[in-house]
Amino acid sequence: MNFRDIMKNAFSENRSALLYFGGGVLTALGLVVGYKYLQKPKKVTRVGVVSQLLIHPIKSGKAVSVTSAECLEMGLKFGELKDRHWLVITENGNQVTGRQEPRLVLVSMTSEGEHLCLNAPSMEELRIPVSQPRNPVVNCRVFSADIQGRDCGNEASDWLSRFLDSGKVFRLVQFEPQMRPRKAKEMEPLFPSSEKVAYPDVGAIMLLSEASVTDLNTRLEKDASVTRFRPNIVVSGCDAFAEDSWDQIEIGDVRLYRVMSCGRCVFTTVDPETGVMDRKQPLETLKSYRLCDPSEKHIYKASPLFGQYYSVKRNGIIQVGDPVYKIC
Repeated sequence: MNFRDIMKNAFSENRSALLYFGGGVLTALGLVVGYKYLQKPKKVTRVGVVSQLLIHPIKSGKAVSVTSAECLEMGLKFGELKDRHWLVITENGNQVTGRQEPRLVLVSMTSEGEHLCLNAPSMEELRIPVSQPRNPVVNCRVFSADIQGRDCGNEASDWLSRFLDSGKVFRLVQFEPQMRPRKAKEMEPLFPSSEKVAYPDVGAIMLLSEASVTDLNTRLEKDASVTRFRPNIVVSGCDAFAEDSWDQIEIGDVRLYRVMSCGRCVFTTVDPETGVMDRKQPLETLKSYRLCDPSEKHIYKASPLFGQYYSVKRNGIIQVGDPVYKIC
């Protein structure tokens, strides 16, 4: 039997297998090509530019302005600083915010190497280690939700108690990765079940446009700064309240999905430069024109809406100057 006969017999015996194999390959290629070319393309529109990135390491503390930050599921991160991963508590573990202690907005936290630096007006700088594993873990409460925190030591407690000067003892605690976070959905049902936070009120990322603040200031006797509203991402180059309609956006490699508006409370009446609360403005003005639609009163009640909460669907780096794209 010559070579040609051998090949002919081999082909005849394996013809069915070859046909099945070839058909499978063609089917797979067809699916790939069809997915690539037949799926509906998404429309991407540039809607603004990142003008500020603000991290609030201490809940209710002073914002730290950075030029770039990691955008993670639990908030912005810059070096050792993570947004709202430190919390001031009472001796029995209850949270303390600027609503109870307005001067807390004057307390700043920065980092240098393996140390955290606490500063406030008329106070000496206090440096404490970033990691203090021998300190006790304490049980805390943030809006009635249980959570833990690593105590930052007696020096930090004494420093904060002296600055706030309200006759009470305060302690500083730090959320650590191995601790169980709070579930945003338990505070606000609109959040996905996967959304987890440390010490923020609700969500990990809040976005606000400069134009929205400018619009508000046209209605006030005294201008309010962007920092008064404590956003993480500030956007310029768009119309006032344009962010209300950005359901899905991309900034660099980061993908964000809008969850809900940010309902505002009396904390907005604390001046971030003086730590003084007047309990009126700009909250009363916001209530005059930024209340929710009647169909959403079960969500926001009587709180005016200013800024948007976003959920992080894809991590990455965000930088000041990055364009913001709306995905439709």
